[in-house]
Amino acid sequence: MHKNNSNTSLDSKLDAVSQSLKQSIKNLDSYTHVRGESLYVDDVNIRQGTFHAVVFDSPKAHGKIKYIDYSKAKALEGVIRIFTYKDIPGQNEIGGIIADEPLFAEGEVHFWGMPIALIVAETEFIARQARRLIDIEIEDLPVITTAKEAKVKGSFINAPRSFSLGNTEKAFKNCDYVFEGETFSNGQEHLYIEAQGAYAEPLENGNIKITSSTQGPTAVQATTARILNVAMHKIEVDVTRLGGGFGGKEDQATPWAVMAALATYHLNQSVKLILNRHDDLRMTGKRHPYESAYKIGLSKDLKILAYQAEFLQNAGAAADLSPAIAERTLFHATNSYYVPNVTTTVLSCKTNLPPNTAFRGFGGPQGMFVIESAIAKAAHEIGVLPRQIQEANLLDENDTFSYGQIAKKVEAKNTWYSAKSLFNIEALEQDVKDFNKKNTAFKKGISFMPITFGISFTNTPMNHARALVHIYLDGSVGISTAAVEMGQGVNTKIMQIAADVFSIPIEKIKIETTNTTRVANTSPSAASSTADLNGKATLMACNALVERLKIVVSEDLNTSEKDITLKDEFVYVKGKKSELTWTQLIGKAMLKRVALTENAHYATPEIHFDKTKEKGHPFAYHVYGTAITTVTVDCTRGTYEFESVKIVHDYGKSMSKGIDLGQVEGALAQGIGWMTMEEIAYNNEGKLLSNALSTYKIPDIFSVPKDVEVIPVETEGHDLAILKSKAVGEPPLMYGIGAYFAIQNAIKAFNPEYNLKFHAPMTPEKVLMSLYK
Repeated sequence: MHKNNSNTSLDSKLDAVSQSLKQSIKNLDSYTHVRGESLYVDDVNIRQGTFHAVVFDSPKAHGKIKYIDYSKAKALEGVIRIFTYKDIPGQNEIGGIIADEPLFAEGEVHFWGMPIALIVAETEFIARQARRLIDIEIEDLPVITTAKEAKVKGSFINAPRSFSLGNTEKAFKNCDYVFEGETFSNGQEHLYIEAQGAYAEPLENGNIKITSSTQGPTAVQATTARILNVAMHKIEVDVTRLGGGFGGKEDQATPWAVMAALATYHLNQSVKLILNRHDDLRMTGKRHPYESAYKIGLSKDLKILAYQAEFLQNAGAAADLSPAIAERTLFHATNSYYVPNVTTTVLSCKTNLPPNTAFRGFGGPQGMFVIESAIAKAAHEIGVLPRQIQEANLLDENDTFSYGQIAKKVEAKNTWYSAKSLFNIEALEQDVKDFNKKNTAFKKGISFMPITFGISFTNTPMNHARALVHIYLDGSVGISTAAVEMGQGVNTKIMQIAADVFSIPIEKIKIETTNTTRVANTSPSAASSTADLNGKATLMACNALVERLKIVVSEDLNTSEKDITLKDEFVYVKGKKSELTWTQLIGKAMLKRVALTENAHYATPEIHFDKTKEKGHPFAYHVYGTAITTVTVDCTRGTYEFESVKIVHDYGKSMSKGIDLGQVEGALAQGIGWMTMEEIAYNNEGKLLSNALSTYKIPDIFSVPKDVEVIPVETEGHDLAILKSKAVGEPPLMYGIGAYFAIQNAIKAFNPEYNLKFHAPMTPEKVLMSLYK
């Protein structure tokens, strides 16, 4: 956090925030992380005799398999067995939404990196040696790599989806300004620190335990059972934590776990499968690239009267989560603006790339980039600042989204005007003007980026969770939920909930691993809903236990239950401290044979959505915020440096300010990376070219903004957020979109003839060409 000495109000606000951060609980995983003691899949103590596996994958993007010779590989000393689709006892199918993705290729391959076989050997080194000995002949078939090409050829994953509000065709006729254009936003590599992997071990009676790096343990369990043709209760999936996920392990962690389990099923021996970085990059999907077209109509007073957009989503070779991601693009197509007439359509285009998948924001960022591009285009043509159009159209209370939900507890204008006031926008813009007048080799640009992001799984049945809470005889507590810790601090928040309800030190609470035998039939840790869903379930379980314990106290102390509270490990009666401690209370409850275990279930109320009408109330609430980004462009080299990103963010009533601030800062950096430097590249044959950190650039300490200020907007929060503390994982990523437009404004300051392009990421090469073209 950095202070702006020119603004006394900002100084006091930042001081208050800093003081609050000192009082909040830190992420409790940090201690073991920095000491290298945190456990991941590759740290599991493996059984003696464990085998190691490597995937043999397609060396072409599309073709018919004419010939495979495994003989040399099988003959290599130390190779145990090679598994193909022929060894699958159940269905060769891992598709979650649409059944269109085989675990192993059969007669055809559909993308470069598609798994064909699993080589199991005594060591990983031997398995990799064996992989090089496999001979394969593939007859080439046409390769599609772009969404536009797929659309021309009629290659789609499923039927298109459309949302509409009002009458856009009629509204365009009444507009004073109408503009059209196209945009492109590229994919993004998840680049989690821990690569994909799993460890499968045989248990007695044909049961299998899988330790997996997955955001969706139940998906792994269900898919493994389907592949092996066994009941789900035969498969146990356990997750300690992930070394990052960002959506890349919501669905795409599944095949590697299934493969390891398949080998264990046949060999009755433990099997470990950990992808190395190159295999992971080649075989897994990314954030979806989008090729989109827009049409925007405005009145003379800059009101957006009509908006149309067609989104071409590059889904890759199979559906994966693309239909759900496409849906969320529609939900967020108008970002923070009220537009009375909207028509948006998304087409999931089938190409010969690895199936693209969930990534922080889940299609929302791609939709927001298009309308922000349309606004930038309109502002440029009309001759006004983009922020004038943005401000004129911000959401207000009771406005209607294109999907039918009525906006409630809207903080769009609150965050916007707070940012303008707290950060003194007039001074910031004047500083940019003065700098640009004085400098020719360097130019500054500034942009506003408002965000409105819905919180819930848009598939309503997924919005539920359970928590299993044990209070042990000594007063310590164990908690199991479906929440998967992947760096977002959800374990810490759940511990905070229990510590608050029981009024005991957080050291007395343990979060168990995420395990399908303790908490079953769960949704993945995704959609920024993990803390809300699992936290609410934990809160319910803890409250139920407290009510049970109050009965024990009332009987023991001959007092009314309503007069009893728990505070600092003691029982209080009518606000006065008794001699009965927390531990003594638990002992008394045990003697009275009172259940000290509670299993609670929480389902988000109020939400619903009718896909036949494309209308409903899909979100529990929305998160709002506004970012102001300032950048300096080196007009000789095309490089740029972000001077500052100043944010007013809607945390609700944050229950862990330190964790939430870290999420905002991390998401911002990831969003800036997507918009500026992270460029996924495939050649025309569908081969990944950006296949290493030497060819794929992500933000480092030198490329993040020099100054990031994040101020919480004053708000009452929302009852459907856990303890009124709003979700924070995904929404801040969209602040990074402002980086693109800040750079573009700096280019315009240097090159008045610059013809606006909306082709992200805005790499230094593109900047240099734009400065002089």
